Amino acid sequence: MTLKTQGLQTLDQIRAFVEGAQGLDFAAPAREEAYDWITGELRRFQYAHLGKVARGWVHRYLEKVTGLSRAQVTRLISQFRAGGQIRDRRGLPSKPFPRRYTTADVQALAALDALHDSLSGPATRKLCERAYRVFHDARYERLATISNGHLYNLRHSPGYQRQRGSMDKTRPVQVAIGQRRKPHPDGRPGFLRVDSVHQGDLDGIKGLYHINLVDEVTQFQFVGSVERISERFLLPVLEALIDAFPFVVHGVHSDNGSEYINQRVARLLEKLRVEQFTKSRARRSNDNALVESKNGSVVRKHLGYAHIPGRFARQVNAFAQELLSPYLNFHRPCFFPIEEIDARGRLRKRYPYAQMMTPYDKLKSLDQASQYLKPGVTFAALDAIAYAKSDNDAALCLQKARAKLFRSINNAQHSAA
Repeated sequence: MTLKTQGLQTLDQIRAFVEGAQGLDFAAPAREEAYDWITGELRRFQYAHLGKVARGWVHRYLEKVTGLSRAQVTRLISQFRAGGQIRDRRGLPSKPFPRRYTTADVQALAALDALHDSLSGPATRKLCERAYRVFHDARYERLATISNGHLYNLRHSPGYQRQRGSMDKTRPVQVAIGQRRKPHPDGRPGFLRVDSVHQGDLDGIKGLYHINLVDEVTQFQFVGSVERISERFLLPVLEALIDAFPFVVHGVHSDNGSEYINQRVARLLEKLRVEQFTKSRARRSNDNALVESKNGSVVRKHLGYAHIPGRFARQVNAFAQELLSPYLNFHRPCFFPIEEIDARGRLRKRYPYAQMMTPYDKLKSLDQASQYLKPGVTFAALDAIAYAKSDNDAALCLQKARAKLFRSINNAQHSAA
């Protein structure tokens, strides 16, 4: 204590102290010291036998010395009168709320997010459902029914946090190739959106380019990489990506970039019997929004923004086509919209959680889905690919391959330096 209060022996002395110490400034004791001191003072003045006025002066005296509020001192005095002592009752509740999700669940969620690069809450919920119900992984039994809000609560928990602890703009061009309109697939797969993603330049060294193709209806997606955006590099990879789709391709839509709006690409699409070649309209920035969103949520998420020299295009292309694309199509859930007409006659899109599924599941859910498949492609063969690995096993293979790829790129660059 910073004051020698033991010299106060009578209530008159306490009253004089309280009235005379209004302007004083002194340090309050620590909590444990204050509790012990209050207990001693209440016993010394025999608080239980005092009258109402005297108790008021003792109450003000305790407030003044300890710095506690009136309500706090009242609670401490009540505790003393009930049990004869004052103790710190803070701590775990005697009857805590039952904990639904355990530490093991948090660890399983962190492991799943690490494998799949922390997808959105609904997509992560769907992966947990599939892990338990499709692939019978008992670790995700409780997480299979988690709500979207509580999933983010677990992500913000300390246990989870302990485990996880330049671009070129497209230049507008005017080329009379392709129809300037938005595709209308009418619920049929085979209408692709295409776009390029540049991996940046560094010190005059060109970075490679990623070619991103997405089907509008099923969101089937294939990614490839090329050293340069030129006929020599682009056309073989573009042809391979279009051939990789399991269903017949009817149309390709791109923005107005010259890498696609040219005679060589038009001849390639004609060779592949692609019926429609369309391009985005002026002042309609959402015409190619699907593939643009996939550029950020898929290509940048898995391949990043760091500069990758063009000479590594072959290794990156092999990774993208052999591992990344199958993971996206058979193991990564996506939202699918439901279109409704509102009271004003405008078209509105909703994205219900019940409609979240993998692109392959979306393809199978179409009416008479087998009619869209290419000759020689069957759902039995596709099922063998889809269920050969669980979602988590496929993501683990993807993570290992990506780490190996970037290690080889870094080692090659350091050795060259």
